[in-house]
Amino acid sequence: MLERTDDFDQKLISALQTVAVEGIHNAARGFAGLVGQTLTVSKPTISLVPLSQIPNMSGGPESEAIGIYLKAEGELSGQIMMIIPYLKALELVDLLLAEPLGTTTHLGSFERSALAEVGNQTGTFFLNSVASITGKSIRPTPPAVMIDMVGAILDIIVATNGGISDKVLLLQAEIMNGDSSINTSFWVIPDMSTLQRIATGV
Repeated sequence: MLERTDDFDQKLISALQTVAVEGIHNAARGFAGLVGQTLTVSKPTISLVPLSQIPNMSGGPESEAIGIYLKAEGELSGQIMMIIPYLKALELVDLLLAEPLGTTTHLGSFERSALAEVGNQTGTFFLNSVASITGKSIRPTPPAVMIDMVGAILDIIVATNGGISDKVLLLQAEIMNGDSSINTSFWVIPDMSTLQRIATGV
């Protein structure tokens, strides 16, 4: 079982704050290379929250959302997921493509590909940072984009992946392109042994 002490939680969050700052900023540089725009991010924040709180913190279980999902494999394992309210996902596409907010009104294959690349860039840079800190190999799978209710997206992930931790890592950051910005949330669902290794640096 995962340790459930405040000392462990604080040690884990401290270790992951370094990972989050490096990973999110590297991801922003990756986005910039993709779209030819200069993107910046605010200093990301990270917290450890119960898995059961994801739906409520993402607009409610019946809210329509976009889920960008990938798995981490190797010596460390887990899952990374972005859950974005549908209207916010449209704004994120506008931001990535340097279009005025409100330009994107639906998510076709091109827009879904742009969102998938957001998940791919963010997940890859985040996992590279974790690997650097722990010295363990870890690699992402190709991202999948789901459009569904928040509760349904989470149910699919829980149903297909057993043995995950009952705590998840919430990374929040503001992505900015000039005067436009959007708040984003990344949910990292590591397995229990991975949490232990990140906290102890082994």
